[in-house]
Amino acid sequence: MTQSTAQSIEDLTQTALGELALLDNSDALEQWRVRYLGRRGGLTSILRGLSQLDIDQRREVGALGNRAKSTLEEELEKRSQEVSQARLAQVADLERIDVTLPGRPVATGRLHPTTQVVREITDAFVAMGFSIVEGPEVEWDHYNFEMLNIPQGHPARDMWNTLWVDYVNEEGQRPMLLRTHTSPMQARVMESMQPPVRLVVPGKVYRYEATDATHEWHFHQVEGLAVDEGITFADLKGTLYEFARQIFGARRQVRFRCDYFPFVEPGVDMSIDCFSCEGTDSSCRICRGSGWIEILGAGMVHPYVLRAVGYDSEKYTGFAFGLGPERIAMLKYGIDDIRHFYSNDLRFLRQF
Repeated sequence: MTQSTAQSIEDLTQTALGELALLDNSDALEQWRVRYLGRRGGLTSILRGLSQLDIDQRREVGALGNRAKSTLEEELEKRSQEVSQARLAQVADLERIDVTLPGRPVATGRLHPTTQVVREITDAFVAMGFSIVEGPEVEWDHYNFEMLNIPQGHPARDMWNTLWVDYVNEEGQRPMLLRTHTSPMQARVMESMQPPVRLVVPGKVYRYEATDATHEWHFHQVEGLAVDEGITFADLKGTLYEFARQIFGARRQVRFRCDYFPFVEPGVDMSIDCFSCEGTDSSCRICRGSGWIEILGAGMVHPYVLRAVGYDSEKYTGFAFGLGPERIAMLKYGIDDIRHFYSNDLRFLRQF
């Protein structure tokens, strides 16, 4: 019985080593380990029969089995290293550079279309002497509303569907919010410096709105402000007319109509003449036959806003404006859905 068991161990060892030498991948090596060294493997099954031998035979065969197991484990480790090194060498061969071949194309990144339009807009105003300023996206009610002539309970607050931060102060109020426009930075800057002031404020804003083809709950705005002695509505018109020509072409015409914004008086909206049909097509997708496209709101800074930051409203005047870069991009490039800007769809982004 002892000689038969010993011979079985020897035969199994030789067979296993012969198979091991032919294996060339990690999956096959694992299957080999399970077949010969696993809990139900060949060598384990043989050693389980030791209980039928007397103690001297069991000691002899057990030692032989342990040597066989050690041999198989050592050879498995060696073969695993050889297979791994061969794989690395193969990968190195594949990655070796052939200098006679054309260079591999390098994928280049690009700016997001919104970023491109924001830069184009701000560049137009920088060329007219404005500075670029950025501010916090989490803002205080004091700057977002109260400093802009929109006190607590003012019906104009309904124009901005506000997202409030869940922070309650000692008076039981929620004074913190996600800014609904970038105008708060105008108040912050005027508090910190005396006129002349000329700045544009690009940034992301947030409103609690349902999304559709023309509305998003987060989007970008560029607000502008100019304050100095003697600024008039004519300065506002001239500045925005030049901006429209810079963005949409030198042939553009502009139109101003009365509108209401609580932080300006008077307030206006500005439209440009339709660059698609010039008002001759009643089915035009851009102007719908009106011949005009509204692109921004503006007005003369309300005296209350000037006084709130410590300016003398009898001495200084100013104008302010605000526009949406995504809307400008949609008009300029014929984009029919604002949600494309935030979909991360490379088919869309690669067009810009």
